Amino acid sequence: MSASTTEAQARPRLRDKYDSELRAQLKESLGLGNIMEVPRLEKIVVNMGVGRATQQPSLLEGAVRDLTEITGQKPLVTRAKKSIAGFKLREGNAIGAKVTLRGDRMWEFLDRLVSLAIPRIRDFRGLPSNSFDGRGNYTFGVTEQLIFPEIDYDKVDTTRGMDITIVTTARTDAEGKALLDAFGFPFKREGQQQ
Repeated sequence: MSASTTEAQARPRLRDKYDSELRAQLKESLGLGNIMEVPRLEKIVVNMGVGRATQQPSLLEGAVRDLTEITGQKPLVTRAKKSIAGFKLREGNAIGAKVTLRGDRMWEFLDRLVSLAIPRIRDFRGLPSNSFDGRGNYTFGVTEQLIFPEIDYDKVDTTRGMDITIVTTARTDAEGKALLDAFGFPFKREGQQQ
C-alpha cells in the first residue's frame, strides 16, 4: 500500500462528503462561477470561560481537563487583560480556556458535534439561525459539557458551559448558513417559537 491510499482512508467522513458531494451542490445552489468560491470551514474555536476561577483555581483545572477530553487537544489558558475591582479580578489572572481546531481534528469534532452531541441537548428545539456575525461565521453556546459522550458523568465536579465558533470562508451570512445547512446543522425553523 502506498502512502496516498492510507492517507485517503484516514480522512474524516464529513470532509470526504464535503469534497465529493456538498461542494458541487453548494456551487450550484449559491450560483457561484468557480469551485474555489464555495465556502469551506477554516477553523472551530471552543471557548470555556471560568469566571469563578479567581476564587477557586481548581475549577480552571477541571475546565482544561474537560476541554482536552472533548477536543483531543490541549487548551490554551486565557488570562484577564484588565483588572476589574467589582469582579475581584486582577490583570493576568487565569479566567478561561480555549482550543482552536483546524484540519482533520476540526472535521472530526464537527462530525461528533452534529451527529452525537447536539441531539443530546435537553429540550432541544434547534439552534438560533441569527447567530451569524455578518461574515458567515457562526457562534452558539452550550450550557453544559455533559452533552459530549467523552465526558464521564461521575468525574464531573460542576457543569460548565462553552461557546463554539465555526469560522468559515463565506463572505455573507447566507453563504455561511447554506454551508452549515449542508452539514446538517439543526437550525430552528422560521415559524418555530423560542
